[in-house]
This record gives sequence, C-alpha cells and structure tokens, in this order.
Amino acid sequence: MGTSASARGGELKRHLGVFDAVVIGLGSMIGAGIFAALAPAAAAAGSALLPALAAAAVVAYCNATSSARLAARYPQSGGTYVYGRERLGPFWGYLAGWGFVVGKTASCAAMALTVGSYVWPAQAHAVAVAAVVALTAVNYVGVQKSAWLTRGIVTVVLAVLAAVVTACLTGDATDTARLAIGADATPGGVLQAAGLLFFAFAGYARIATLGEEVRDPERTIPRAIPLALGITLIVYAAAGVAVLVVLGPDRLAHATAPLAEAVRAAGVPGLAPVVRAGAAVAAIGSLLALILGVSRTILAMARDRHLPHALAAVHPRFQVPHRAELAVGAVVAILAATGDVRGAIGFSSFGVLAYYAVANVSAWTLTPAEGRPARIVPVVGAAGCVVLAFALPLASVLSGAAVIAAGAAAYGLRKGAART
Repeated sequence: MGTSASARGGELKRHLGVFDAVVIGLGSMIGAGIFAALAPAAAAAGSALLPALAAAAVVAYCNATSSARLAARYPQSGGTYVYGRERLGPFWGYLAGWGFVVGKTASCAAMALTVGSYVWPAQAHAVAVAAVVALTAVNYVGVQKSAWLTRGIVTVVLAVLAAVVTACLTGDATDTARLAIGADATPGGVLQAAGLLFFAFAGYARIATLGEEVRDPERTIPRAIPLALGITLIVYAAAGVAVLVVLGPDRLAHATAPLAEAVRAAGVPGLAPVVRAGAAVAAIGSLLALILGVSRTILAMARDRHLPHALAAVHPRFQVPHRAELAVGAVVAILAATGDVRGAIGFSSFGVLAYYAVANVSAWTLTPAEGRPARIVPVVGAAGCVVLAFALPLASVLSGAAVIAAGAAAYGLRKGAART
C-alpha cells in the first residue's frame, strides 16, 4: 500500500543499530521531563505520585509494544502517521501525524525554554532560541552525529540522577513515611498526574519515527523500544522515590527545581549546581531528539503531500530531510522566543496521546503472521490514551481538541478541493 519512499522524495540511509536506537530513546525520555514534570504531577496527585507514575508507565508500555510491532512491519520514517495510513486509512494516518507534529513542536519549545531557564534565567528566551539553532545544525549534518551527541548527553544525565538518588536516600532528611498515600490523593488527580507524567515517557516514539534509518528494523526496533522504556521507568521510579522521601508531596508540588531543592534538603547543597547543569544537558538531549523525530514525521507527511512536497527533500550528502529540519527549527525558534514551559506540557501530552491512540488501534488490526501483540495490549493502550488525554487540565484539553479538530477540518477542505 502507498508509494515507495524513493518515489516520494528519496530514501534515508540506515545507520543505527540497537545500542544507538536505545540511546536516542533514552535521550528523548530521560530528558527535562524528570526535572520539570514531577512538580505539576505532585500538585495533581499529592501523595499518590508513584501510583500516577505507574499508571503512566502502563499506558506507555502498551503504546511502546504496539509501536514496536508496527515499526517492525513498516520501517519507514513517520511512525504512527505511516501505521495509521497503512492500517486504518489516509485520514487516521494524517490525524496521527498532525497530532504528533503539533504536540511535539510545543514540546520542542518547552525543552528549549527549560535549557534557557537553567543556563541563564534572565535571558531564558534568547538562550532557548540559540539552543534551537545549534541543535538544528547538529541534526542537519547527519543522524549519526546526533546519535553520538545523544550518547554523551545520556551518560551525563544518568550520572547526575544517580548522584541525586544517592544523596536523597542517604541524607538526614530522608523519611520513608512520606511515601504513604494520604487523603490528598484522588482518582482524578492520579489520572491527571499520569497524563502530565506521560509527557516524560513519550520519547520512545523517536525510535519508531527513525525506522528508515535503523539497520535490520524488524529486529532492532522491537528490541530497542522496550529496552529504552524499561531503563527509563527504573530511573524515574528511583528519582521519584528519592525526591518524595526528602521533600514530601506538598513541598515537591511547589518546587520550581525539585531535584536541586531535594539535594539541598538532603544536606548536599554543593550538588545543586551540578543538578542544574544536568537539567540543562537533559533538556538539550530531549530537544535534539524531538527535532529529529518531528522532522521525520514532516518528511513522511510531505511525501504524501499532506504538507508541502518541498519538505520531502533528502540532502544528497548528509542523507537527512534537511528542509523539514530547517522548517521545524524555524517554527520552534519562534515559539521559544515567545512561549512558556508549563503551558506546553499539557498541550503536548494531549496531542501525543491522540497520536498513540491511533497507534494502538492500528496494532489491533495486525494479524498473528504480522506480529500482532496480545489483544489486551492495544485495548489497554487505546483506552488509557483516551482517559489520560481527557484527565489533563481543562485548558490543555480544550486547546488540544481544538487543534486536532482544526487539523481534521483542513484535511477535509483539502480533499474537497481535490475532488472539484
């Protein structure tokens, strides 16, 4: 079904093995989410932050499993845009791609602003724009170089998080009683927190959207996605426990830099600047991988002319979708110059949850011969995506639904114009 990649604008070169694919997934997930999402999630869930993390992880696992099976079947750039198009029809593929591009473009701006707020708070917007320009240039010269940089970033962030966990769990302020779930926890709050925490898990999609650049994708992608997700869950759970036992849910909910505040409370204030630096590095890694993934989805949509076909061009030397990357960089730079961080998290989560709902429904249509997952996986995944999306803060639900509806309307108008 569909046209070949070469006929739609050139093929990308397969550079990435399992290790690099896992690293890119880790760079997307173990990024600024763990530094930024804990506080708003704690404000929603209270003392039930860890159950909210578990709920987000269950939905993420189902999404990851469905995505891995689909990516092995369709190893092309574009992720769920391709899966929805091939399994459900062009409209559903388009809608998934639209949700991903819009939601993740907002994520790019949030990550860029996180870099700015940690590096130079007084000039956060200027630093954010500079980060976008620099990382767009890195992506432009080839995905291998992006993977090398991401590998270094992941190493630094894991080292910082290990130091935070060690300091908190061995410090004088440690109080495991703070892990008990109290009366402040409500089912609605837990679901809202899970939706916000999903923002930090969603990076495994980057592995699938790079399907056209992965060696032996039928084996590599199904191995890389669950590996990256499993490592991320372990790291997030350790960090969540460590911060809770030092700060408690109330103090965590009001913290502007939760991990830095936690190490200070644990009696290791000298580690706080290192944590701030780690947060900036993490945000850079997340931004790098986000630009990479959004540009590949734009490439796939441009090949099918849902976006300007000029964006489907692949650079003859660097073998990257260079026009798509430049377009993403330009839009994100504008948003980073004018936007704010927290507003983008809920909006991004809504768009990405819509994207994964389509992925799970697409996985349901696979046959056993095509590597279909256990039936319960796409069912729980699709239902979980819908529930978490509508449990988000009302402003995020309204803005996200409006943008999805606008995308659907644009598709209908374009199809109507094509028939006349």
